[in-house]
Amino acid sequence: MRRFSAEYLEHTRRGMWEDGRDALADLELASRERVLDVGCGTGELTRVLAAEADGAVGDGGATEAGATVIGVDADPELLSVARDAEPGTDAGARIDYLAGDATRLPVGDDAVDLAVCQALLINLPDPTAAVRELARVSSDLVAAVEPDNADVRVASSVDAEERLEREAREAYVDGVETDVALGDRVREAFDAAGLVDVRTRRYVHEKRTEPPYAEAALRSAARKASGAGLADHRDELVAATSEAAYDDLRGRWREMGREVVDAIGAEEYERVEYVPFDVTVGRVE
Repeated sequence: MRRFSAEYLEHTRRGMWEDGRDALADLELASRERVLDVGCGTGELTRVLAAEADGAVGDGGATEAGATVIGVDADPELLSVARDAEPGTDAGARIDYLAGDATRLPVGDDAVDLAVCQALLINLPDPTAAVRELARVSSDLVAAVEPDNADVRVASSVDAEERLEREAREAYVDGVETDVALGDRVREAFDAAGLVDVRTRRYVHEKRTEPPYAEAALRSAARKASGAGLADHRDELVAATSEAAYDDLRGRWREMGREVVDAIGAEEYERVEYVPFDVTVGRVE
């Protein structure tokens, strides 16, 4: 499984679910008692689940009527960031965190009534095995929120950015070793794992950059101009193309990044990235 930094997760998940949570309706969060967020990373989805879960929470945690949301991740550094994060004033459930592997979860059979993951299966060589493990620990529902990275779209005031983003994305999807365009095909893994009543809703995460620019937007522009952002995926890009093709792309990418930096300086830069996520939910028989 690929590893990600806390900074990367914060960048890619920033603002997710803030514009609406209708796509989570089939998780039936208001009626959940124990929820497991597998591959929770820095806890972005964990906190959303806690906010949507029902039940009064007392001074030290959940009351008998309150829900508990447990985040599990194999990376202790990400768990440390998750534990330090504020749960939010609207959190309706207690939040706990555990260290553990998604394919060997540190909880017993039927320990929760919802086991869920977000952007986890796309990073695993065998998504079906992970879904089976989610089904083992759940007495009722299993859910997966997975992106279709092949269907990401970018609109930018810097013309070259749209073209180069598409070129880099297509090469990355071809060169990466797992299925990062899984999207609604998660249903196949759910069927193979024996889940029933499987249904899917699509959520499109819109990431906007416009004046006044946040500090994160300035860092992103600087990484474009230096080529650092593209270099994070060098191995996958070279695997799909060649060393020479990667070097050529990186040169054009850095030139585009300098255009972005200049446009930000003139307060003329605007960008919207549309990332589709498919929320697949199934029931344990």
